[in-house]
Amino acid sequence: MFTGLVDDVGTIDRVASTDAGRELRVRCRHDDLADGESVAVNGICLTVSEHGAGVFTVAAMTTTLAATTAGRWAPGQRVNLERALRADDRLGGHFVQGHVDGVARVVRADVVQDTMLLELAVPAELSDLMVARGSVALDGVSLTISAVPADDIIQVSVIAHTREHTTLGALKPGDAVNVESDMIARHVRRLMQDRP
Repeated sequence: MFTGLVDDVGTIDRVASTDAGRELRVRCRHDDLADGESVAVNGICLTVSEHGAGVFTVAAMTTTLAATTAGRWAPGQRVNLERALRADDRLGGHFVQGHVDGVARVVRADVVQDTMLLELAVPAELSDLMVARGSVALDGVSLTISAVPADDIIQVSVIAHTREHTTLGALKPGDAVNVESDMIARHVRRLMQDRP
């Protein structure tokens, strides 16, 4: 479980293909990670398989590669990182599982004064989970949807602090981002589908 509050921006150091998918080594500021620990990498919950001073390794299976942007990552790419929520932590964002629902495309990225206005095209199967003033995680960053101008379009505002401390500030039209919808919205949709 995560909050969508990024605690570091790391860099992909090495990418290797495996029979099951890809192995990724990530450079970061953390020196106290443990094997088996969950880390959200651009919003994808991955398990640390090896760790060292300022570096850790995770594996992304083929199903993860197909459903997220992880298949496009290359050495040098910056990624948002968040360690799993501890029971005694503050919950400042929203409940994020690290289970990416799909990939959205940036349609617009305009900076107005100190705020970045992002407009994104979301996959059609996620459109009914996107509501104004609802929560969404983009590349693992907890955000509030400010508007839904069309069924497959959402708008979010990214404050200066978030732009400076995550990878979102570098987004431009055409870029792909991992999207995780609000988990409560997913459960409500499922319950409504099961109604007679």
